Amino acid sequence: MRIVILEIAMDDAAENLNRRKFLLTTTTVVGGAGVVAAAVPFLSSMAPSEAAKAAGAPVEVDVATIEPGKISTVEWRGKPVWILHRSDAMLAGLAKHDALLADPASTAPQQPPYAANPARAIRPPFFVAIGICTHLGCVPVFRPEAGAADLGADWPGGFYCPCHGSKFDLAGRVFKNVPAPRNLEVPEYTYLSDTRLLIGSDKKPG
Repeated sequence: MRIVILEIAMDDAAENLNRRKFLLTTTTVVGGAGVVAAAVPFLSSMAPSEAAKAAGAPVEVDVATIEPGKISTVEWRGKPVWILHRSDAMLAGLAKHDALLADPASTAPQQPPYAANPARAIRPPFFVAIGICTHLGCVPVFRPEAGAADLGADWPGGFYCPCHGSKFDLAGRVFKNVPAPRNLEVPEYTYLSDTRLLIGSDKKPG
């Protein structure tokens, strides 16, 4: 009788051990699957979204529809970028007010080398600039009318920031004695054709 009881007890112990191994294996597999399932969305959230990728991508712009004297605004990297089609009169006026400007020769690196010229542009008629004041990041307004009553008789036309009074000419060059310390920034850009600009890169695709 004692031998039978001992054999039954040993059988129960072996069965319990097998059950524990099965439960341990099952728990490990399910837990591992849970970790993977939880990690996938977490890792996905770390990868840049398509919108984030698009936000930093260069932007193509057709300038054929921008008439002389008019300005167009596009968005690049969440910032406004101005494309101003300067008239012949606007271009001629750029050389007449250097004495009013803090950096008329654009010596500060606020533009690519190919835009470090009096027009601050690859092709003088089209001025491309990030439309954000270099003081506190406000967005200036386009004020092309020379001698505007509220801006003074010596105002040559340009961009005025009503937040704190900073002034920039039609090449984005900052005036003396205003809060803004630097000229407006000119982004990298290139011409894909006579009428198409690529803003955000100066390397032509392909």
